[in-house]
Amino acid sequence: MALFGVFAATFALAACGGGVTQTGVSGPPQPGGTLRYGLSQAPTCSDPAQGGTNQTIYVTRQIADSLTDQDPATGELRPWLAERWEVSPDARTFTFHLRDGVTFSDGTPLTAESVRGTLDSIVHVLGGAKAPLAATYLAGYTGTDVVDARTARVRFSAPTVQFLQATSTPQLGILAAATTAKEAEQRCLGDTIGSGPFTYAGYRQGDSVTLAKRAGYHWGSAVFAHQGEAYLDRIEFTVVPESGVRTGSLVSGQLDATSDALPQDVPQIEAAGGQVATASNPGITFGLQPNVKRGPLRDRAVRTALLPAVDRQELVDTVLGPQFRAATSALAHTTPGYVDLGGDLGFDIEKAKRTLDAAGWVPGGDGIRAKNGERLSFGVLFSAAFAGNQAILELLQQQLRAAGVELRLEPAANADYTVRQNTKDFDTIYYNVTRADGDILRTNFGLDARNLNDRGAIPALDEVLSGQLATVDGAKRAQQIGEAQRLLLDEGLWIPTIELSQAIGVANTVQGLTFEASARLQFFDTWLSGR
Repeated sequence: MALFGVFAATFALAACGGGVTQTGVSGPPQPGGTLRYGLSQAPTCSDPAQGGTNQTIYVTRQIADSLTDQDPATGELRPWLAERWEVSPDARTFTFHLRDGVTFSDGTPLTAESVRGTLDSIVHVLGGAKAPLAATYLAGYTGTDVVDARTARVRFSAPTVQFLQATSTPQLGILAAATTAKEAEQRCLGDTIGSGPFTYAGYRQGDSVTLAKRAGYHWGSAVFAHQGEAYLDRIEFTVVPESGVRTGSLVSGQLDATSDALPQDVPQIEAAGGQVATASNPGITFGLQPNVKRGPLRDRAVRTALLPAVDRQELVDTVLGPQFRAATSALAHTTPGYVDLGGDLGFDIEKAKRTLDAAGWVPGGDGIRAKNGERLSFGVLFSAAFAGNQAILELLQQQLRAAGVELRLEPAANADYTVRQNTKDFDTIYYNVTRADGDILRTNFGLDARNLNDRGAIPALDEVLSGQLATVDGAKRAQQIGEAQRLLLDEGLWIPTIELSQAIGVANTVQGLTFEASARLQFFDTWLSGR
């Protein structure tokens, strides 16, 4: 695999939570059975290219294979649909040699034309509005050449080192022509066709999803623990928004695994013989991204004053629990290129006050500051994509008020949240983004990418965000990604709060449930004991 060595340092990952292997279980894996899984939120779409939330990706990851896979322990890229690949010295051309004998669930073969159809549809049909992550992974895409039936050459107009890792993500999972020929909305209805180890057997938007094992599957990733078909016959996903109900269903045997187990749920789960499996998500931490063209957040002093006004450890200790970490940068600690900037993010309410005082923001009668008749008040747009968002922001609201800042909470349903995010109709927006590559900073902060800050040019930041795309030396690229993190804090373009962790409640009958490199669930090696 040409040039793999120069990428390897960039792709090295910190260790995250492992898979689930219950104690007291012996013997080989037992095939068969139905795993019943409780989602904390409904999947937003059955199409992996359009999926962004964890709950959506838990489902879509199972039905679509990717060209490569990323080892969650080492960060190494391993073969999946592509048995080997080459990268041009300028990182503009990526050639993939596909495995023979792979078919989609509609019986059609995987070919280089499938790769072209998948990537073309993301760029030319879905676009950034429907597939924001996938589209940014393909920034500068000029096309895919079908060299022969099993060789696809993907071309870009400029160097894009990040693309090789992007081919391991579910957003760039390869889909059949019957799916890529459809319009965006039609691809969300539950009949998405991939080559994965499971297929859709039922899809009720907002309620449930049923997956069935793909008979004859034998082209699993080199990261998987076994080859051949998946062990489970079926996976039944049910949407159960209330944490207490999810936990009660788990301990009573009505569910086998659940999302977003809260700290107060852990004793009950463990008392029933289960466990809570955790993994830290790489990528951008949870935080507030200010729209620098609206209200008091136009003032850089206000944005930078927010950094020491946040007591991140209190957020973890009060709302979340020990499986979570306070953010120490714009990137989570499991992300390639992460730099520990915790020393710049220490809680210091007096420092926050001094910064605002010096910038002319004076406390009013109710304690909220103002300047030239403008109140230091702004909204935060957020969704329930993570169960802890509301409680975290309520505590953050109290913390900022101590500095004379009024934070207004603006919860939104997924559809409204997405519309307002895409149109930048917010003062600040609260979210995280998962990806096991530091290029995720360019995706969300780049001037020519999503630029949710709605900012103008900042030459030093723009130089490192774009420069890392052309840097094939892993160590040098990591330095650029590190500098980008420092500049984002210096400009107050990101106010980090906490790192996201997956906390999965698991019954003692579930074996081999694993987290892939981006801390999402992979059910291929999962099996059930004692049934």
